[in-house]
Amino acid sequence: MFTGIIEEIGRVAAIRPAGNAVHMAIRAAKVVKDVQLGDSIAVNGVCLTVTKFTDSGFEVDVVPETMRRTALGILQSGSPVNLEAAMTMGGRFGGHIVAGHIDGVGTLVSAMREDNALVMRIEAGQEIMKYVIPKGSITIDGVSLTVMDRNPQGFRVSIIPHTEQVTILGSKRIGDPVNLECDMIGKYVEQFLQLREASESRKTPGLTMDTLRNNGFLE
Repeated sequence: MFTGIIEEIGRVAAIRPAGNAVHMAIRAAKVVKDVQLGDSIAVNGVCLTVTKFTDSGFEVDVVPETMRRTALGILQSGSPVNLEAAMTMGGRFGGHIVAGHIDGVGTLVSAMREDNALVMRIEAGQEIMKYVIPKGSITIDGVSLTVMDRNPQGFRVSIIPHTEQVTILGSKRIGDPVNLECDMIGKYVEQFLQLREASESRKTPGLTMDTLRNNGFLE
C-alpha cells in the first residue's frame, strides 16, 4: 500500500527484456535505506517486488501483464522514475490510498502555466474516466493529485512547484503516456452496486395482486 507521495526520483540503470517480460535495475538512495527482499516499491506508480538490492539501488522483474497494462515499456537506461516505498504503520498519510495497481494508461495532451501552478490535462478512455470525479483523487505516475475538473475525454490537475521539483511530472512532454490509478473507493462502490443489481434481478417476485389474478385466484 502506498500514499502517492514520491520519496525520490530514481534512474533506470539497466533493462533486460525476457520475451514480453523485463528485468530492471534502478538506481536509488532513499527507498533502499531499510528495504528487504520481497518488499514493494512503486515505480512510476506501479507496485513492483524487490528481487535484489544494494546501497545504491534495487532490481525488479516486470511480468508481461504489467508491461501490457502500464507505460513502463517507454523506459530505457537512464530514464528518471518516481519512487515510493510501501507505507509503514504509524507513518503520516499524506496522499490517498494507493495500491500500485495501474488501471490504465493516459496521455498528456496539454501543460500550461497558471501563476505558480502547472496545469496538466490528461486524456484517458472510458474505463478510467468513469471513476474520475472533480476534486477527487487520482494517481499519475505514482503521484497523488486532486482532479480540478473533467469531461468525458479527460481531466485536469494542478501541480505545485514542489511536486514539479521532486517528481518527473514537470519533465513530461505533450504526447507522453502516463500510468493512472483511480481512487479504489469508486471501484468498490461500483462492484457493490453491480452485485446488488444482479442479486435483485434473480429474486422471485413476491405475492402481488397481479400474481393472484394471473393465476386464477381473482376475477
